[in-house]
Amino acid sequence: MRGDRRQIQTAVLGSVDSDEPLMLPLEAIELDVFRRRHDGDTFWCGILLGGCGLQLTTKLYTDRVCHFAHVPGLDGQPHVCGRRARSVNSADHLYVKSAATTWLRNRGTQADIDFAQPDGSPLGSIVDIQLAHKRLRVHLDQSVAPEWDSQDEPVLGISVPVDQDTLIKRWYVHRIRLDSEGTSRRVRIGTEAFARPTEWFSLEECEVTERGLSTPAVERIIQAHSTPEPARWTPGKKQKTSPQDERAQELMRRLLYARRTESPDLTVTVCREITELPGVSPQMQKRLDAAHHSASLWVEKEVESRRTQVSLLDQAVAAQKVSQVKSLIAQAKKATKVDQTGEEKEAIRAAVDYLAAAIPAAIDRLNTLLEEVSHIPANGDPELLTRKVQQMSREADELGRVGRGVPHQRAQLALWEERLRSLLVLPPGSPTPGPLHQLVGRGYWTTRMCPLCAADHGQQCVILDGPRTGQLRGTPHADRLRLLIGDIEERQTEGKETQTVWQAYDVTCPACQQKPGAWCRTSGRPHALRSKRAADFTQQKRQNSEENNDQGRIDQAAPSAPGR
Repeated sequence: MRGDRRQIQTAVLGSVDSDEPLMLPLEAIELDVFRRRHDGDTFWCGILLGGCGLQLTTKLYTDRVCHFAHVPGLDGQPHVCGRRARSVNSADHLYVKSAATTWLRNRGTQADIDFAQPDGSPLGSIVDIQLAHKRLRVHLDQSVAPEWDSQDEPVLGISVPVDQDTLIKRWYVHRIRLDSEGTSRRVRIGTEAFARPTEWFSLEECEVTERGLSTPAVERIIQAHSTPEPARWTPGKKQKTSPQDERAQELMRRLLYARRTESPDLTVTVCREITELPGVSPQMQKRLDAAHHSASLWVEKEVESRRTQVSLLDQAVAAQKVSQVKSLIAQAKKATKVDQTGEEKEAIRAAVDYLAAAIPAAIDRLNTLLEEVSHIPANGDPELLTRKVQQMSREADELGRVGRGVPHQRAQLALWEERLRSLLVLPPGSPTPGPLHQLVGRGYWTTRMCPLCAADHGQQCVILDGPRTGQLRGTPHADRLRLLIGDIEERQTEGKETQTVWQAYDVTCPACQQKPGAWCRTSGRPHALRSKRAADFTQQKRQNSEENNDQGRIDQAAPSAPGR
């Protein structure tokens, strides 16, 4: 039986039945840090991942993505594992359980969390969170269709569709997504409504109410659907309403306006007037009390949200995180757009000033690095060039996240990355220093899912940044090509025992002394002497094979020795 060649990116920590997930870094430099952090820990192809239950080890590569691999058995044969999900999102159900448990515990709430498999659906498709009064059913993929008429509240993954009729009928639905952060996955909750974009929030911003899961967007949606109906007029009858009740109705309209305009100060003023209004009817008093209570809770949350946004902005400025500062400035301005205090104005002004100075400084650093690498000799130190190129890549990525495209510097960076590959002395089995896409036939470019842009089997990679974001790339991403090259090398290794034709890279190069599997230090082609040696090996192999066949025929034709 042939083993599954897809590389394993997730495992569980400590034991085969553990529910503590781990995601392996893709890059070698990050894997070194990962190994030091987990020195002494064990990794497993866990049962809750649908795995075989055997121990895993980490595999470090410089020419393709790093991954987990099964620990070889005593017989040295490769292990055959039937695990279906192996990519970075294959442990998302465990990350959801971990995040939900911590979130609910911080709110003094307990819940039973289960990985249900209705109708034989794959493990990890469904996560059931049983609260005291309601169950949340998280659909991480489309394996199980949501049941809108049941008592459960569906929470949909980003790939699960919902029709417009359902959005209109239910007012809103919740969604869930998981974003990779280092070697972990962070849960985000979104609220989608008809004719409104999905608003995303961290779990800390969400609450559990009698209705179920609630986000800051839910209150605004419910309030928009709960506008008091106008009083009905009956012909021939005069409606009698006391002046105090009319005043109460006016205050509730003002309160609704304050909520819709997101004005905490106006809301507080109207609430104070409601408490000072005497002589209303009992029915109107109940409505006033309910409106006052709801508005007071909203004001508390708004004040806390504003305080949090300003605090996060100050922390990002202090940590000099340019992309976070830019994002948080927009959020802080939105949160404090009405009745902005002097402290809030000062925090936003300081962040804007920092950003105005930090972006040119980042561009200067990038230009300085480009100037420094230009003085590195053609046969210079690969380690030094590696550090410089990685620094340039980080600076360019940071500028891209704040919306400052640097196409000229990006083009130069691509050239230096190409030169770095040509300078590195790669280990046996590594690809040629030339462009990676030249090592894989065009017909195979889309036979693997891309780990960078998530282009599926049969789909081309797309551009992830710059003005052409979302458009198709002319060649696959390097991470995708490394996966394909790894497949090719494994197939070549399997066929070595029966090999009758030797290629240039199967032998040691007489010109540059590169070992079998290592590429010649040329612009792309192997040295001619190496190709000739491979041809000689092939000829010798065939001659030996023919001589063995001839000897076999002679042995069969010779008479057997007489018995004793």
